[in-house]
Amino acid sequence: MADPQGFLRTRERELPTRRPVPVRIRDWKEVYEEQDTAVLQRQAGRCMDCGIPFCHSGCPLGNLIPEWNDLAWRGDWRSAIERLHATNNFPEFTGRLCPAPCETACVLGINQPAVTIKQVEVTTIERAFEAQGVQPLPPERLTSKTVAVVGSGPAGLAVAQQLTRAGHTVAVYERADRPGGLLRYGIPEFKMEKAVLDRRLAQMQAEGTIFRSGVDVGGDITGQQLQARFDAVVLAVGSTLPRDLLVPGREFDGVVQAMDFLPQANRVAVGDQVEDQITAAGKDVIVIGGGDTGADCIGTSHRQGARSVTSLEIMPQPGADRPGSQPWPTYPTIFRIASAHEEGGERLYAVSTSEILGDDDGKVRGLRLHEVRMGESGFEKVEGTERELPAQLILLAMGFVGPQRAGVVEQLGVDLDERGNIVRGRDYQTSVPGVFVAGDAGRGQSLIVWAIAEGRAAANGVDAWLQGRPSPLPRPIEPTDRPLVV
Repeated sequence: MADPQGFLRTRERELPTRRPVPVRIRDWKEVYEEQDTAVLQRQAGRCMDCGIPFCHSGCPLGNLIPEWNDLAWRGDWRSAIERLHATNNFPEFTGRLCPAPCETACVLGINQPAVTIKQVEVTTIERAFEAQGVQPLPPERLTSKTVAVVGSGPAGLAVAQQLTRAGHTVAVYERADRPGGLLRYGIPEFKMEKAVLDRRLAQMQAEGTIFRSGVDVGGDITGQQLQARFDAVVLAVGSTLPRDLLVPGREFDGVVQAMDFLPQANRVAVGDQVEDQITAAGKDVIVIGGGDTGADCIGTSHRQGARSVTSLEIMPQPGADRPGSQPWPTYPTIFRIASAHEEGGERLYAVSTSEILGDDDGKVRGLRLHEVRMGESGFEKVEGTERELPAQLILLAMGFVGPQRAGVVEQLGVDLDERGNIVRGRDYQTSVPGVFVAGDAGRGQSLIVWAIAEGRAAANGVDAWLQGRPSPLPRPIEPTDRPLVV
C-alpha cells in the first residue's frame, strides 16, 4: 500500500490552486495551476489500500486506483502509467472532465476528505507525456477485418483504439471538420485545452486508426454503403437531441441551445473565424439548466464579456453535506461550486420559466419565472412569486433526450427503446447483425468515464463477432449497467 500512516499524518485534502478569477476570465487556458509533486505524492500516500476498495464501485472502468496511488506515492511514474493505461485509454480526459464518483466512494471519505484520486490520475498521465512515455502501440499483425466507427467522441475513440490495437483496420467518421466530438466542440478550452486531445489523436493515427472528418454519415455516405464497405459498423453518435423549453416566446431571436453556442466559442478560442457568432459580449445572459453544460455556458459567457450571468435550476438547492438518502459510497447530490460558478453570476434554484419575453423586432428581452415546490404530482407553482429577469441571450442547457434518428440510425433500421436510445445486446450488437452501438447513443446521456468504458466493452463484442471466438480485449461493464451519476 501507499504510506501506511499517510491518512493519519495528512488529514487534509489538497488540490491545485485555481488561477485568480480576474486573470483567467481574460483567456481560454485551463483554470488550474500546476501542483507541486511532493504535495501530490503526499495526497496519494493517504490511500489506505482498503481490503475492499470501494473506489472501484464508483468507477465503471475498473481503474486500479490503490495500485497507481501507491506507485505515484513511491515516485514510480513509469509503472503508475502502465497500471493506469491498463484500464483507461484516455486518463488525460477523465482526469480533467470526470466528476470522480470514485472519490465519493473512497473509504477514507467516510470520516475524512477523500483521496484526490482524480488529481493523481491526471498528474500521472501528464508526467508520462512529458517523459515521452506515451508511445504508439500498433498491432503486431493485421487481420483482414475492417470496422467503421461513426462518431469520434470518447466512446468512438475508445472503441477505435482498442480495435486498431487488436489488428483490425478501423476508420472513424466524424461530421465536424476535426475529430473529437464533444471533447473538441462541447468542452470549453478552460476545462481541457484541445492540444490535450490532439496529442492523443496523433498517437491513434500513428497506431493505424484512420480519421475521416467532414463526412456526414447518413448524408454524404449512407448506412447501407458503410455496411457494404466494412465488416462491422459501430454507432458512437452520442445523445445529441437537446431537451427543449416549450413555453410561450421560445421562438424569439436570442433563445439558443447550448450546443449551438459552445461550439462556436470553442472554434474562436483556437483561432477559427465564425461568421455571425452567437456571443454573450455585453449582454445579460440567462442559462437554464444547472448541470455541467450549464456551467460551461457560464464560464464561456464570462470570458466573452457578458454584462451579467444568471443560471436557473428547477430543483431546490442541495445541501453542503451528503443527504441521508444517499449514503456512502453512492454519489451524493450536494452543493458544488465549479470554476465557472466561482467566476461570478447568480444561481437561482427551485424556479421555472413560464414565458420568454421579446421586443417588437423579435429579439428576446427577458423571461418571466416563478418559484416551484415539490408536490404530490410533481413541481407546483408557488403563487405570488412571479418576476421578470432581463436577458438578451438565453441559453438552454437542459440535457439531451437521445441520438439523432434522421440519417444513419433510420437508414440502418436499428431498434430503439422507449427512451429513444438504440437497443443493444450483451455484446453491444444492435438488432441489425454486424452493427454495434457504444456510449450515450445506447446508454442515454451520461458521463465521459461511462463512454470510455462502453467503448472498451463494445470493442470486446465487435472483436469476438469478427473473429468468431471469445475476445481477449477487456470488458469492463455490461450494457445493462446504469451509471451512479447522470
